[in-house]
Amino acid sequence: MTQAGISDDIALRIALAARALPDTDAARLIKVLDDIVGLPPTAKKLSGLKVKTFKEALDGELADVNPGALEYAVAILKSEAQTDTDPPPPLEPYTDGEMPDSIRVACASNRAELLDGHFGSAQRFLVYQVSARENRLIDVRVPDDSDAEDKNAYRAGLIADCQLLYVASIGGPAAAKVVKVDVHPIKDPKGGSARERMLALQQVLASKAPPWLAKVMGQTPEARVRFEREWGEA
Repeated sequence: MTQAGISDDIALRIALAARALPDTDAARLIKVLDDIVGLPPTAKKLSGLKVKTFKEALDGELADVNPGALEYAVAILKSEAQTDTDPPPPLEPYTDGEMPDSIRVACASNRAELLDGHFGSAQRFLVYQVSARENRLIDVRVPDDSDAEDKNAYRAGLIADCQLLYVASIGGPAAAKVVKVDVHPIKDPKGGSARERMLALQQVLASKAPPWLAKVMGQTPEARVRFEREWGEA
């Protein structure tokens, strides 16, 4: 039994749920649970926890977090979520230069092959190599920022070899750190399948890429002017 009469099992749930949320640690989450169900939180008390009540107890501080992340945190607290038994899919072989005109894309993820992570708390980054013809999952990067002085800068550095970043949510200061390492962040609060996002990106690469993406792809200035003109006419 831990301090405050919290069992080891409940303490583990709280720690995992805190990891699934941005800028939230176990101590803060315990205070929130004290307001909702009282201390000590037990399995019986947590079984009736509602996402709406949980969000309201956080005083709106996580209003920009996608609903999927909040639902996942609540599911962990209720012991209804898979945590260590839901690994990402296997990597697909890739050698540098093997996919001409391709770009590297990171997706903030907590579960399987889903785009469901907040930049500052995502448990891993799925890294894809994407061209107009195909996409491959080439790496899975797990942040270890517990000792980092600047966690946002550390995480940005972890994906600095990518050109795009898909996240369910990201704050302004964190986005600035990502842009500083020449990665273009794309906020997708609906989340969902990361692979489906890569398939949609393939279609963009195969057609009229917008100017910022043409630049990311390394197109010549003349090509970017052409893209900008065609995109504006579309």
